Amino acid sequence: MPRFVILRHDTPSQADRPTHWDLMLEQEEGLATWALTAPPAPGLTIAATRLAAHRAQYLDFEGPLSGDRGTVTQWDAGSFDLAAQSAAVWQVRLAGRVLQGELLLEADPHAPQRWTVRFSPVGGRV
Repeated sequence: MPRFVILRHDTPSQADRPTHWDLMLEQEEGLATWALTAPPAPGLTIAATRLAAHRAQYLDFEGPLSGDRGTVTQWDAGSFDLAAQSAAVWQVRLAGRVLQGELLLEADPHAPQRWTVRFSPVGGRV
């Protein structure tokens, strides 16, 4: 089963993007990645930006990033099942340490880099 990770990315004050959470889903070509403005939580719609694919090493990495880009800490990790995928919608079932449930990622049809993320827990477990 493919793996996922959500990294809290603490950025330095001069960074283009403030502190955020990087959602990364393992794919053959690398990690499909979104920068989320907040960690997934039931009942929230979270703004996200689709980023370029990242290297698979980030599935297990924590610590400072090169180039003074800040520090990442694992917020959650586990496996996932891709229930549906298109250019505009990803439906992902997570089995993580923190999150157990479904993520729905949807692209803005007018700005394909902008996405929204919604989380629905399974069995009352966040």
